[in-house]
Amino acid sequence: MVLSHPLPFSKAVQVHGACLCLHTQRAARLVARRFDAGLKRHGITSGQFSLMMSLNRPEPGSVKWVADLLAVDRTTLTAALKPLERKGLVEVETDPADRRGKLLSLTAEGQRVLAEAVVTWEGLQAAEEGRLANPDELRSALSALR
Repeated sequence: MVLSHPLPFSKAVQVHGACLCLHTQRAARLVARRFDAGLKRHGITSGQFSLMMSLNRPEPGSVKWVADLLAVDRTTLTAALKPLERKGLVEVETDPADRRGKLLSLTAEGQRVLAEAVVTWEGLQAAEEGRLANPDELRSALSALR
C-alpha cells in the first residue's frame, strides 16, 4: 500500500533523534546484554537476577508486590518465574491468608546463586557506571519517568 502523503524522511530522522522510548529501550537492551553475558556463568539472566534480588527479603513477596516493584504485569512475572522454579531457585506457594494469592521466595539454592551472582553484578555495575559522567543523575532522571 502506498500512502498518498508519506511522511518525509526528515520526520523519521527527527523522531529517531528525539524519541525517549527508543533511546531508553536501546540503552536498556545494550546494558542488559552486557549484564546477561556476565551473569551467564551463574546460569541466570539479568532479568532473572533482578527478579531474584526482589525476592531477597525477610518475608515472601506476593505476586502483586513483586510485579509492581519490577513494573511488569502478573502474567509476565508468572512466566519469568517458571524457569527459576524449574531450576530450584525460587519457590511459589499459596498464600495462607488468601488462598487465591501466591507468595514468592528464594530457595536455599536460589540464595546461594544470588550471593555468588551479586559479586559479578558489582563488577558489571561498576563498569556500566564508569561509562557515565554522572550515574546518579541518570538514576534520578529515570526515576522521574515513573
